[in-house]
Formats: sequence, structure tokens, C-alpha cells
Amino acid sequence: MRWRTGRQSDNVEDRRGMRAGPVLAGGGIGTVAIVVLAMFFGVDPTMLLQSMGSSGSPSRVAVSPTPAQDEAGQFVSAVLADTEDTWRGLFRQMGGTYQEPKLVLFTDAVQSACGFAQAAVGPFYCPADRKVYLDLGFFQELKSRFRAPGDFAQAYVIAHEIGHHVQNLLGISEKVETLRGRAGEAQANALSVRLELQADCFAGVWAHHAQKTRQILEAGDVEEALNAATAIGDDRLQKQARGYVTPDSFTHGSSAQRVRWFKQGIATGDLRQCDTFSTAQL
Repeated sequence: MRWRTGRQSDNVEDRRGMRAGPVLAGGGIGTVAIVVLAMFFGVDPTMLLQSMGSSGSPSRVAVSPTPAQDEAGQFVSAVLADTEDTWRGLFRQMGGTYQEPKLVLFTDAVQSACGFAQAAVGPFYCPADRKVYLDLGFFQELKSRFRAPGDFAQAYVIAHEIGHHVQNLLGISEKVETLRGRAGEAQANALSVRLELQADCFAGVWAHHAQKTRQILEAGDVEEALNAATAIGDDRLQKQARGYVTPDSFTHGSSAQRVRWFKQGIATGDLRQCDTFSTAQL
């Protein structure tokens, strides 16, 4: 993937090397509880409180990223910038204005407006603060555990999360969450699958226009993205984890479905072709 010649985004929030924990109320019940527990265990509470931030959350100690991590951070920033350029143009064509999201790089755990999350959950988008959260260690997982190496496989992951931001801006996410709240478990899962597959299609739409206007793709790039989509399909993950598959519990879609909808987006470049909610056949 040709990413080094592109611009870097200003919307990357780098929290790598920072310690984060669940937020406690500053000066409130959380602080009182800390003081009581410290005294009970014979610890000077002032020492403990000094290690806490003003919000009551654990202190954060910044650690400089390694050269490899820094290059990965630059890559993420370049891909994010490319998604910004693409979606800004597409929203303009629709008569709207694209509101750029923030992308937070973190290590091990992070506090978002959607709650506290460990890196094990993988990359995610939080609609409450309009931020994408990414631990760069996931890219190594993608390569080693999921057997999906390559920079465009990584770009697909980022573009998928940006696809969720686009859904949020278009009001799709809110409608789906309302429907999920009224549905049973199986139906709620089915709605989640359609939302995720649409985000895959939107990732393909980005790739289509990025290639058309900026020629970002190199030989084998599309195959890398398709391999990643296959590797993280619900059926593949369930088969690896427990040896069998239960489709009613899918929340992201099968490998074949994820590949199909990414291909739909990259082939057409048309958001209207990403309506996963109206089709009977996913």
C-alpha cells in the first residue's frame, strides 16, 4: 500500500504507554473509599492519592514508542488522513459535511466514553465520543494469530471502524440500537451482523475512491484485505475457539459475508450498494 507519500492526520490522540483504569469520582465516594481502604491496610492515604489523577483515575506514565511502534503510528495517521479525504468528498457530494473522528492509540487498556476496555476486545468505535480506539498490538495479532499480514489488511481494519463512524453520522447506528433494544437475543445479533457488514462495505467504498483518486493500492493489497475479512469472520473464530459454529450467535458476520460486502464496496464505490438492511441475502 502506498501510504508514505500521503499526509498525516491531525486527529490522532496518542495514549500509548499510558496506564489507564476505570474512572472514579474525583473527591467523591471513590476517593473516600480509597482513603478508608488505605487506612485499613496501614497505608498512608496521601501517598496513594498522590498517585491518582484529579479525576480519581490511576496516574498515567507516558513511555516513548519504539521505532517500530512509531512507524505503525505514522501508518495509522496516514490511513486516517486518507479516510478523511475520501469521506469528506463523499459527504460533500451528498450535500452534507463530514465530521472527522478522533483515533486514539493506546496500550493494554483505555477509558472511553463507552466505558473501560482492555486491548483484548480489539479495535472499536465509540459513538458517544466519536472516537476510534486502537492498540497497535492488534496488528501483530492480525499477522500471527489470524494469519492475515500486510499493511492493507491493517488499513481495512481502520477503515471498518471509520465505517462505524460514518454510520453514526448518518443516523444508522442509533436506529439499529433502538431496534436491538426491542428485539430478542437472536434478532439483536442479526441486526449487529448487518451493521458490521455495512461497515465492511463502507471500508470497501473508501478503498475504491482512495484508489481512484490517489492510487494507493499495490499488487496483492486487495487480497490482504480479503484475507483479513476471512480471518475475522464469526464462523472462523468460533470454529477455532470451540470446534463448532452457532450462526444465531454471530455478531459480525461469517467470513464469506464479510468478504462479499467488502468486495461490494470496493467494486462499486457506492454507499447505496451497501444497504445490508434491505437485502434478504447477506
